[in-house]
Amino acid sequence: MNSASAHPTRRRFLTQAASTLFAAPFVTSGMRAASPNGKLRHAAFGASGMSWTDMTAMSNHDQWELHAICDVDTRNFARVKEKWPQVKCYQDWQELLEKEADNIDSVNVSTPDHMHGPIGLRALELGKHMYGQKPLAQNLHECRQLMLKAREKGVMTQMGIQVSSSFTERHAVAIIQQGAIGKVKEVHTFSNKFWGDMAPVPAKSDPVPAEFDWQKWLGTATDRPFIQGYYHPGQWRKRRDFGTGTLGDMGCHMFSGWFRALDLAAPVAVKSTGPAPLNATNWAINAVVEYTFKGTAYTAGDTVKVTWYDGDARPPAEVMALADAAKFPGQGSLYIGTDGVLLSSHGSTPLLYPREKFTGFKYPKLEPRDHWKDFIDCCLKGDKQPSANFDYAGPLTEAVLLGCLASPFPGETLQWDAPALKITNHEAANSLVKRQYRPGTEI
Repeated sequence: MNSASAHPTRRRFLTQAASTLFAAPFVTSGMRAASPNGKLRHAAFGASGMSWTDMTAMSNHDQWELHAICDVDTRNFARVKEKWPQVKCYQDWQELLEKEADNIDSVNVSTPDHMHGPIGLRALELGKHMYGQKPLAQNLHECRQLMLKAREKGVMTQMGIQVSSSFTERHAVAIIQQGAIGKVKEVHTFSNKFWGDMAPVPAKSDPVPAEFDWQKWLGTATDRPFIQGYYHPGQWRKRRDFGTGTLGDMGCHMFSGWFRALDLAAPVAVKSTGPAPLNATNWAINAVVEYTFKGTAYTAGDTVKVTWYDGDARPPAEVMALADAAKFPGQGSLYIGTDGVLLSSHGSTPLLYPREKFTGFKYPKLEPRDHWKDFIDCCLKGDKQPSANFDYAGPLTEAVLLGCLASPFPGETLQWDAPALKITNHEAANSLVKRQYRPGTEI
C-alpha cells in the first residue's frame, strides 16, 4: 500500500468526516490508555476565571494532578502556585505543549474564545484529552476542526457546559422526551446578560503592564493598541475578534437543554431580527435570532422554530403569559407543546403549565452527575465518552455561532448547509464562517 492510500490527506479526511457529521453523534472507539502513573496528568490553559473554576473542580478527583499551566498574564500565577506548588508555569502556550507533551494526558482550554481553536487543535493533534470551555471555538470553521480532530484522534472530550450535567437541565430533557407536554411546536430561549457594546472603540492607547504579553494575548487576531480594561480582563466577550457576545457566552448553556431534548442536529436556516453591530469591533446588545431546524420525533411539525433573545429582549407578552409572566426568569427556555408548556429556568427546577393540569406531576428520578468528574473518569477508563463530548458540543456550538454570524445581517434569512459548512445564499455572510487570521496563525 502506498503512503497516499495509507494516510488520507487532511482535506479528504475533513470531507469524509463532514459527510457523516450528524449521522453518528457519539464516537467512542480508539480511546487512549491512562497515564503510566495511574493519574490524569493535566495542563491548564488559563490560570484565572473559568480556568480556575475548572482546575479547582477537577482537583476534587483523587486521580487528577495538575502538571502545568499557561497564562499570558503572569500575575495570575501566584494563586495557582499557592494551591499547587509543583506546577510548571508558562506564558507561551506553544512552549508548554512543546516541552510538556510527554508529561501530560489532558488539557483544559479556558482562555478567551478566540484562542480555543488554535490551542485546542494543537493539543488534540498531540493526542491529549480535552476539556474545552464554551463556546467550543470563536467561529464555525474552528469549531468544525476541533470536532473532527477529536473524532480522528479518538480522545475524550467535554465542553464546559456544566449545566448539562445538572438535575435542572436533565429533568427538562426527560420531561420533554417522555411526552408530558406532547410534541413541541416552538421554543423561546433567553438570557438577560449584556455582553455587547454599542459605543465606538476609544481612540487611545495605554502602556502594557510588564507582566502581560499583549501580543500573545492577541494570538490569531490582528494587532491593535492596548487599552486598559477594554479587552483584558473580562471585557473581551463584547469584542467581535475575541468573544462571541451574549449569544456565544450563554447560548451553549441555554441551547443545550432543547438541543438534547428535541434530538436536534443542525439548523437549516437562521435570521437575526435584532439590532446589527454598529461597528466591526463590538457585538450588539438586545439580540433576537430565529432558528429553523428540521423536525424530529419530539416536534409537532416537519420543522421547529427556536428563537433566542438577550439583554432587554424577551419573548412576546402572549408567549410569556403561557407561563407565569410576573415571575418570568432572567435566563431560561420556554417549550410550547401540543399538550402544555414547560418553563426551564436556568439553574432551577423546570415548571409545567397550566399548573392545575400538572398538579401532582412526578419528576423523573435521576442519578447525580459531576461534569468534571465524568470527564476525568472517562479519560482514565476509556469505556465511554462524556455527555458533552465534541460530537455533541460541536454541532451545538455551530448552531450558537451561526446566530452570532447572522447578527450583522438583520432581517435576512441565511440558508445553512451544515455538511458543507456553508451559507448557500449570502456571500458576505458566508465569508464570516472563517475568521481573518494574523499572518502565520491560520488554522
